[in-house]
Amino acid sequence: MDDKQLLRFSRHILLPEIGIDGQERVLDAHALVIGAGGLGAPVSMYLAASGIGKLTIADGDTVDLTNLQRQIIHATPDIGKKKVLSAKETLEALNPNTLVDLLDKKLSGDELSKAVSIADIVLDCSDNFETRHQVNRACTQFKKPLVSGAAIRFEGQISVFDQSKPNSPCYECLYPADSDFEETKCAELGVLSPLVGLVGTIQAIEALKILMEIGDPMIGKLLLVNGLSADWKVLKLLKDPACTACHQDP
Repeated sequence: MDDKQLLRFSRHILLPEIGIDGQERVLDAHALVIGAGGLGAPVSMYLAASGIGKLTIADGDTVDLTNLQRQIIHATPDIGKKKVLSAKETLEALNPNTLVDLLDKKLSGDELSKAVSIADIVLDCSDNFETRHQVNRACTQFKKPLVSGAAIRFEGQISVFDQSKPNSPCYECLYPADSDFEETKCAELGVLSPLVGLVGTIQAIEALKILMEIGDPMIGKLLLVNGLSADWKVLKLLKDPACTACHQDP
């Protein structure tokens, strides 16, 4: 780190758990963020502010007026602009030393596998089960840590899945792909604006803990947040021996 970086990240470096070594790990890291919406906004902004070396952001949507209630990486002049371009402008203004790589598309198949394989960590900020299952399968294949978040109405959840750890469940252990879960979207049911900020911020914390090699990431845990009642619950997650995604010996 040069003198400017030492000053910029001094409040991290002052923390004995992080120090210079932990900050340098972040500076050398590459994070893949799936989605530049309500969750992807705080995730990307806090990772950039924290000094992440490279951010790859994947999203094929454009900025809409209804996004601005919660997607704080975009602003009113960005309406009609590609979300990834709007996000890049915000992030480069926040920290010009973070390399922002854009994937203006919904990742799937080989493109998703390639993006996951070259990242150090993946943050799922998508809004549908299909994408979440595909991302989980790719992270399981390449044994990349996956920080998963979701928010709807007044409720949010966060967990970390890491198949490099022998006892870690995966997303499909929690939500089997063949189960009949109702797909719920904020466009239909609504979502409280700061809730996505809360969930995304916790996702960023978990990612930084993993990259800095500090603390106790939420592997095997599911954090449930209720914004109306101010309740926080942590549930224990176990690896499903019948999971078709992560079980090694079906």
